[in-house]
Amino acid sequence: MSIYIGNLSFDATEADLTEVFAEYGTVKRVQLPTDRETGRMRGFGFVELSSDAEEEKAIEALDGAEWMGREIRVNKAKPREPRSGGGSFGGGGGRGRY
Repeated sequence: MSIYIGNLSFDATEADLTEVFAEYGTVKRVQLPTDRETGRMRGFGFVELSSDAEEEKAIEALDGAEWMGREIRVNKAKPREPRSGGGSFGGGGGRGRY
């Protein structure tokens, strides 16, 4: 399981998150996605602790807490849904309408 952290400060680093979440257990992984165009952090991240019990404890303690000037959202990360697409531009053949 992973924890989703939303409304993060754009100044937050992986080291910052590791330090905060280490109070609740052993931090296995921290991810801070960045924007492809700008390289800037996107304002959310993911933390994985070594057990579900540690993650639950962190969620309870930190959801809604103020950190780095923002009220962060902390909850279980949902599995990534596959992107739809495949290059289709919708509808089919708009000819013959005139």
